[in-house]
Amino acid sequence: MDNNTFYDNLSVSSSPHLVTSLDTRKTMMLVLIALIPSFLVSIYVFGFRVIILTAVCVAASVFFEWGYRKLMHKTNTTQDLSACVTGAILAFNLPSNFPYWMAIIGCFVSIVIVKQLFGGLGRNIANPAIVGRIVLLLSFTTQMTTWPVPMATDATTGATPLAVLSEGSISDLPTNTEMFLGFIGGSMGEVSAVALLIGGLFLIYKKIISPIIPACFIGTVFVFALIYYTVIGGDMSAMHMAIFHICAGGVMLGAFFCATDYVTSPIMPMGKVIFGIGCGLVTMIIRIWCAYPEGVSFAILFMNVLTPLIDDFAIKKFYGGAKKNEK
Repeated sequence: MDNNTFYDNLSVSSSPHLVTSLDTRKTMMLVLIALIPSFLVSIYVFGFRVIILTAVCVAASVFFEWGYRKLMHKTNTTQDLSACVTGAILAFNLPSNFPYWMAIIGCFVSIVIVKQLFGGLGRNIANPAIVGRIVLLLSFTTQMTTWPVPMATDATTGATPLAVLSEGSISDLPTNTEMFLGFIGGSMGEVSAVALLIGGLFLIYKKIISPIIPACFIGTVFVFALIYYTVIGGDMSAMHMAIFHICAGGVMLGAFFCATDYVTSPIMPMGKVIFGIGCGLVTMIIRIWCAYPEGVSFAILFMNVLTPLIDDFAIKKFYGGAKKNEK
């Protein structure tokens, strides 16, 4: 074999160079499978409308990705299932009674504005579903904060546990067991901590996500709440409230399915630690001292913006980094 033939057989590409059978489509399929336990609990708690709203969000997300790529004369990427994951996670962040047309607007923001306008999968600077949820919250506040009562037979609505806590109605709080299982009001995919935990552990077992960010995120929420309620004292048990803050709201959904997004979370292990702790801190600061009772989405978005700085800091501080030659 001459030199020309040898070099012709070489395939040169950018890193990473790890050879694996796991591609984007298979990864996204495993994420969708991990969402099934929460999806089933949500159907049981809130009814058949959960299926329709999730289907609408997934279909709209796929349509917007296909339409944008078609309009811009780009390769169709809907087969990688990333749009399906975005649509499903956005749906999980909505009340089950949320109007369909408003949900479609959220899908447009997530797919077209946050994902495709930045170059598509792998180039977005923030988690698309998180930004879509925040835009819907700011645009349709009433609809985004009107929660159906679990297993209600009519249109009766009620407050989420975090909203009840912010109003000071401690006696009306659900038990931690109810929140762990999912028999509470809230966004339809975030109410059952145990279902989300099962899905998250499945992703860790399959090595789809690293356990570092979820552990640091959830651990920070727990420790922060434990210290805070120990200091203020009162009738509330610090341990009880620490568990409450883990099970309430979007901590479990955010920690396992949003904060671990490959594109918008740090690459370096120490960067993941900083990122997870930052998400937990910002979440608790918003929950305790700000007007809005929930802070998970805002915390993840804030840390998404800081991700490049976190990775740069981690590389230089913990891994040496590249140093300029001094003359």
